[in-house]
Amino acid sequence: METTDVEAVVRSDAALLEDDLAEFLGSLTAPARTAAAVHDTALRRSLYEPVADAVGSKIGQQALPPTAATPGGRAPLRPSMVYWAYRNYRGFPGELAAGVTPAAGDDPAAELAVIRRTAVAVRILLKAAVALDDIQDGSDVRYGEPALHTTHGVPLALNTGAWLIMSALRHTADPAVVDSLVRSVGDGFTGQAVDMSSRTALTRAELLAAPRAVRVGFWEETAALKTGTLFRMPLDAAVAGLRVVEDDRLALDGAMRQLGLASQLFNDLTDFVPELGGANTHEDFDGLGNRVLLELLDDAPPEAEFKRYVLGHPKLERTLLALAEEAVALKRAAKDAVHGVCRSERSAAYFDVTIERKGHLIDRLLATVRQRSGV
Repeated sequence: METTDVEAVVRSDAALLEDDLAEFLGSLTAPARTAAAVHDTALRRSLYEPVADAVGSKIGQQALPPTAATPGGRAPLRPSMVYWAYRNYRGFPGELAAGVTPAAGDDPAAELAVIRRTAVAVRILLKAAVALDDIQDGSDVRYGEPALHTTHGVPLALNTGAWLIMSALRHTADPAVVDSLVRSVGDGFTGQAVDMSSRTALTRAELLAAPRAVRVGFWEETAALKTGTLFRMPLDAAVAGLRVVEDDRLALDGAMRQLGLASQLFNDLTDFVPELGGANTHEDFDGLGNRVLLELLDDAPPEAEFKRYVLGHPKLERTLLALAEEAVALKRAAKDAVHGVCRSERSAAYFDVTIERKGHLIDRLLATVRQRSGV
């Protein structure tokens, strides 16, 4: 098994997704019917342009850098978990003749068409989630790019996010995939609702009065719904379209929950690590959704100024180290679980290339916290 061979397939699949996304966006940009078509101009300005900005944004996980003489070689590429599922259960190029075949009665061309539509739908849904999440969190910038609502206004950003969700579900065209995506969208909104409740007086009072185990349980269930869904959605939609056996679906669901928790721990911890948190360090103290805060609340007075309280807490560094170790352990357990359903070494390598675009930052976070702590 050659890593370069696997990466070539990853790049080819990712380039196919980028082409399909470009085609999706191109379908929105038909020229105005007449030079004086005010309606067409308004529609382009109020919907098509915000949609293009949302879907075309490069924010998110680190891309594979451009490589000459490869598919998509002139642009960064973002691998898709949807295509990992396709390669795992339907084989790599050249493997079909070696016995990795579709299930009886399935049409390989039709299955690939389902996967292509699913990958586009998932990307659109993730962009919709970003647009809506930035409004809910009051974030004007994400990964160095202006948030959609800062460039187009909150009303248009809300409408764009809703339109993207509707469009993504329609684009899939497969009932099993639509059902999976609808459940994922519902889980994501549920997690967002509970997360936003941590900023309300009633939930804050309940969390302040609760024992640590209850606080951590609150965080885990919220993170599993809010962040875990972002990992679960692509895989569950893909395996639904491929009609994968239930045991594998359950194993992948569990692994994606673990990855979601690891990712949310990373997000929470970087608010305390200037080396990784950047300009946003020490900013997320207006709610009680941050795991670090929830770990250290035992001695907090009801009206505590949480920034001062937490940054001066004697257990802060030990807590950061323990949670960074937990994030690495969760990521490792998730990868082991996925490797357990991989059909080949190439499939395992494909998954690793895909997930380690952000996963390597979780390892880097632990190394940084250890260095700060002198461990």
